[in-house]
Amino acid sequence: MIPIKEKTSRIMIVDRSEVARSIISHILQKEMNNTYIVTCGSTEEAMEHLQREKFDLITTSLLLPGLDGLDLCHEIRKSAKQHLTPVIIVSSDADRRLLREGFSAGVTDYFNKSLGYKRLVEFIKDVSQRHSGMVGKILYVEDSLSTAQTTQHLMERHGLYITHVTSGEEALQLLKDSNHSEEFDIVFSDFFLEGQMTGGDLLYAIRTQLHYSRQEMPVLVITIEDNKKCQTEIFHAGANDFVTKPVKEEILIARVKSLLLIKHQHKVIKRYSKDIYNLETLDDLTRVHNKKFLLKQGKNFINQQKNICLMMIDIDHFEKIDETQGHLIGDHILHLFGQFLINFFTEKTLIARFAGKKFTILIPCILEKGKEIAEKFRQKVIQLKPEEFNITVSIGITSSEGQAETTLANLLSNADSALHSAQQQGYNRSCVCTVQKNVANI
Repeated sequence: MIPIKEKTSRIMIVDRSEVARSIISHILQKEMNNTYIVTCGSTEEAMEHLQREKFDLITTSLLLPGLDGLDLCHEIRKSAKQHLTPVIIVSSDADRRLLREGFSAGVTDYFNKSLGYKRLVEFIKDVSQRHSGMVGKILYVEDSLSTAQTTQHLMERHGLYITHVTSGEEALQLLKDSNHSEEFDIVFSDFFLEGQMTGGDLLYAIRTQLHYSRQEMPVLVITIEDNKKCQTEIFHAGANDFVTKPVKEEILIARVKSLLLIKHQHKVIKRYSKDIYNLETLDDLTRVHNKKFLLKQGKNFINQQKNICLMMIDIDHFEKIDETQGHLIGDHILHLFGQFLINFFTEKTLIARFAGKKFTILIPCILEKGKEIAEKFRQKVIQLKPEEFNITVSIGITSSEGQAETTLANLLSNADSALHSAQQQGYNRSCVCTVQKNVANI
């Protein structure tokens, strides 16, 4: 066994499950054999270790006996010894409390436990490397080939991935290219480049043309002038930080590490925002939009279209499946039906779970096209057979044609009338309702 003092990374794993702690610890030792690992079953036990030892990374379950993972994170951030230590929250799902309170509690990142322990260990390795300043992709802009060669080699020795270009124009084109812009974590540029575009011009273009914030695309500048006037000019142009020539390795790597952490935190916040948005707008079971989203965004969606059709889709006799097979089977069928809706309709369509087994579809098209789509969908559902059950749907459809002013409320009312008519006529059929509420079979 490697003595503790020789181990380069110290990781704490906090999980109420002894089995989970054992599995994660075992895989970590195999994948990161120079790592010292401590496992704890509660926040209280973890705090005892934290008072005695310093760790490089802490991973904790959200749910713990007594104080939970967010409480532990709060305590870590109050600690003089550990307040900068990366903390990963491990949860079976990114619930509302984690997403709303996690970042303010000081959570560095979170991981969905359902992805498995091996993926968790890969995630821990990635976060650990990032916070050691060892992982990052740099767009390096330097027109002096001798300087570029030396500095690039220096950065690559620290595990950084470098793309070197010699002009601001070339760098800007790479950043404009959507296939390449996401590849870079930092732009590192000489401030006084030869040619039409100086480093200052490149900085200005990054901030004003591409609209990258300092967090979204950190920029480190290299300059030969170390005076207040030049520093002010660099920061006004949009730089996060600067180093001066000749470059000192420890200073450059410290600056790069700091900017990589800024970029990483920006990515985490972006993910938090996206997940919170999904929690607020998507139905948990079916993964289509929820009724709240439909009522909030439906009006804007309608106003942006020249012609609009609305379908109200109801799964026929679904209550019998729930009664005879139980809610678990029923919920799984609804989940599969939601995925079928997403796959069948185009991205230009707004799909929402209206209530229970009833779904609403807004489609930008004329009525005749909408009727054709509705019938095609109804026929496809017959072939679906989720969980080996035969299901059918009844569909009510209406459109904006002939209406002086189209409102979501009117479309919903008309489609619901048509759906009711389809069900009265024996289910498994589509009916259309015109503006005057004349209902007819398709």
